Amino acid sequence: MKLFIAGHNGMVGGALVRRFSRDQGTTLLLRTRRELDLTSATAVDAFYAAEKPDIAIIAAAKVGGIHANNTYPAEFLFENLAIAANTIHGAYRAGVRRLLFLGSSCIYPKHAPQPMPEDCLLTGPLEPTNEAYAIAKIAGLKLAQSYRKQYGVLYHSAMPTNLYGPGDNYHLQNSHVLPALIRKFHEAKVAGHAEVVAWGTGTPKREFLHVDDLADACAFLLGLDNPPDWINVGTGTDVTIRELTECVAEVTGFTGKIVWDSTKPDGTPRKLMDVSRLSGLGWTAKIALRAGVEKTYASFLSEQAAGSLRA
Repeated sequence: MKLFIAGHNGMVGGALVRRFSRDQGTTLLLRTRRELDLTSATAVDAFYAAEKPDIAIIAAAKVGGIHANNTYPAEFLFENLAIAANTIHGAYRAGVRRLLFLGSSCIYPKHAPQPMPEDCLLTGPLEPTNEAYAIAKIAGLKLAQSYRKQYGVLYHSAMPTNLYGPGDNYHLQNSHVLPALIRKFHEAKVAGHAEVVAWGTGTPKREFLHVDDLADACAFLLGLDNPPDWINVGTGTDVTIRELTECVAEVTGFTGKIVWDSTKPDGTPRKLMDVSRLSGLGWTAKIALRAGVEKTYASFLSEQAAGSLRA
């Protein structure tokens, strides 16, 4: 079986490579951005025609933090639309029998019910700060759904919650909260700082899924004969930012004081996925948050020592 993993050099793609490399009889088709420009329909069509994959997982995307999304919405919308359109349409034209498109929890409305069920899609306005990215991911989801409906191909989507793990981005301004905390507390420990300032009150609640659990969920979904058109992937549990911060401080070995700057914004009070549909099919996350943070911190140290840390 020939499996194309689009975006294999990213955090999610790396986890998919680790997971599917274990499967005997599976040949992974991997291309760097230089080798294959997914925003070029011509390049994607030529790749599909030459390699003829049986299955494609689309984990490639242009990603960034709030600042990048706000500053470059045109690029975020265009490039992610192009990736979705080219990989899905190209797969159909080349006879790829199965495709899994990966999206994000940001596809759901800003004021979605908590936990967020799949059926709340397109029921309200999106969060303005990442609207362009979300629209592109919704388009990809709907494109896969439409090809399945019209042509009978088994194209479906998975919408993961906040992800973390090896290969994450640790930039202090552009990364997500968990990797930013790991770097902040590690550097404070190394420098011998007496305190670390954390933003907000620490009361908002967030859900975190280790990227290796996502990869396992993808393998599970690809093993289903009739998966849903799209499905949430998460843990179904959340923690406060204060609890997360204290966990990271303990794991990194920081013993100083945590000072909360309540003049900084908290953001949305809660963002949790409803994963009852996936658990009803028989899959649940396996990596507990504490264990996942410990694994991720070990990866952070290894990547830093090797000079490969994304920061």
